Amino acid sequence: MSNTPMAASPLTRAVLEIDEYASGLGWDQPARLFALVDTARLRVQEPSLAAQLGLGEESETAGLTPIEQDEIPSGKPLDEFLGTIAWPDAVVGCALTVERMMLPPSAEAQVPQGLSEAKLTKWVAEHPERQEVRMTVAVLRDGGRESALRLREKDSSTEVLTGPALVPGLAEALAATFAD
Repeated sequence: MSNTPMAASPLTRAVLEIDEYASGLGWDQPARLFALVDTARLRVQEPSLAAQLGLGEESETAGLTPIEQDEIPSGKPLDEFLGTIAWPDAVVGCALTVERMMLPPSAEAQVPQGLSEAKLTKWVAEHPERQEVRMTVAVLRDGGRESALRLREKDSSTEVLTGPALVPGLAEALAATFAD
């Protein structure tokens, strides 16, 4: 993941690193969940794991290391699954990458009212202005947030949009995994 551009904050770098990793797997992938751990603390407390992850002494010290978690169950809605997560104290944040279809704001007025979720999904999938997007959203225990969006039609690391408030609903759901 050495092609990740330098970013202002460790959280932004972690989000871009996860986005690059997901990009390397291609499209039409399941959602992926990551624990975010403090890199320096990981080196001290889990030196063999740090070595396995390629976090040698020369690596950056003030960063976050994403660690992919077990596969998300496919038969369970994502919001229900996230409601079952509890993180150990060593995890300082978490991130999720997920693919979705979206419509531009100009198409929102065309959405038929009263559709079931399945019919709405089908309607969006068949809409000529639909866009496939990969969203990577990360939150920290202390409230920090960051997101990266990549459109399938502009699948390039130079076309990734980042910002803390791009996917607020998903950020809230991830932040809730740290609630007591």
